[in-house]
Amino acid sequence: MRFRNPLTALSVAGAALLGLAVLAPGAGLTPAAQAQDKDPIKIALVQGTSGSPLEVFSRQSQDGFRLGVEYATGGSNMVLDRPIEIITKDTQFKPDVARAVLAEAYGEDEVVLAVGGTSSGVTMAMLPVAAEYEKILLVEPAVADSLTGPDASEYIFKTSRNSSMDMQAQALALKPDENLYVATLAEDYAFGRDGIAAFKRALEGTGAHVVHEEYVPLKTTDYTAPGQRLLDALKDQPGRKVILIYVAGSGDPMGKLKGMAPERYDIELSTGGHILPVLPTYKRVPGMEGAIYYYYEAPKNPVNDWLVKTHQERFNSPPDFFTAGGMAAGIAVVEALKKAGSTETADLIKAMEGMSFESPKGTMTFRPEDHQALQSMYHFKIKVDPDVDWAIPELVREIKPEEMDIPVNK
Repeated sequence: MRFRNPLTALSVAGAALLGLAVLAPGAGLTPAAQAQDKDPIKIALVQGTSGSPLEVFSRQSQDGFRLGVEYATGGSNMVLDRPIEIITKDTQFKPDVARAVLAEAYGEDEVVLAVGGTSSGVTMAMLPVAAEYEKILLVEPAVADSLTGPDASEYIFKTSRNSSMDMQAQALALKPDENLYVATLAEDYAFGRDGIAAFKRALEGTGAHVVHEEYVPLKTTDYTAPGQRLLDALKDQPGRKVILIYVAGSGDPMGKLKGMAPERYDIELSTGGHILPVLPTYKRVPGMEGAIYYYYEAPKNPVNDWLVKTHQERFNSPPDFFTAGGMAAGIAVVEALKKAGSTETADLIKAMEGMSFESPKGTMTFRPEDHQALQSMYHFKIKVDPDVDWAIPELVREIKPEEMDIPVNK
């Protein structure tokens, strides 16, 4: 079967396909739900859907969240005998806008909880709003470790992986020892700096060397100067030499660095996995190993089987990176409401601390100490198949949560 590039399949109208668009009370629900004269349980998705290349992450996450609610409610989109109403808010990737729309969701819209955001930097600005309104913010898909750090309150939970998971898995995939020399490239904000700090922690005790750290502004497109500094830092090192790329935004840093012919100095490139529209660029690095949060063929469990089948049927493409994360968040919300038997914040916090739930990635557990969901990661090796539009991050092995020493940053 030939898979097409799913960039055009990412659903702007995905909510409509799922019957869970931004709802007026009673609209878009099943006949059974319409028959219920009950106040809806309102959930806000507070994510950036305009103003950044990262908006594609948000749309995947929102589609996945609706699928998660559908899956966890057996298709009824009801819990506690009440319909679930999903309200979407666009942060525009601006911290001030994010704070305002989250406050609007908690205050005027009277949502039970909110899910968001997309950019780690913007999401950091939302943390105090959750504390002010004393309502839960479930972080998805933002990644930075600091989102569950000292600035987080008891109202912050996180289904998305964090930078430590990314980097501990990446370190394991590189098989570090005293012969490994690494120079790193990351964006200069919370996601990038937290990630590289986590990578360095993951290498402690292995003997591996980080010889240079390069940070570039968001939306960088010209990697010539930073690329040359990376090459200069590594080219005379005696052992195995790797440039580690940890960039979430645009600009194709891997392509730019590959174009500088690092192989002439026996320098390898390594990076984590990415969304399907980006994976065609990985065809330039066959055999590259790294770690990925999700690729639809990697997990083997009933939730992922349902997600892959349903997403293919409805969107004519496999589910992607952040679709799985959004689904995990949707399932977590429904399971928390079931377990709490209530929509009161205090009851939900009590239910969610230590709660395990099934996701497309298998079992996740909210760690009581900081509310980070512990979860598996996947070691991959890039395989190029001419019948598939993108490079395949073929599974080497699942990296279980217990293999990673994820710090509590409180």
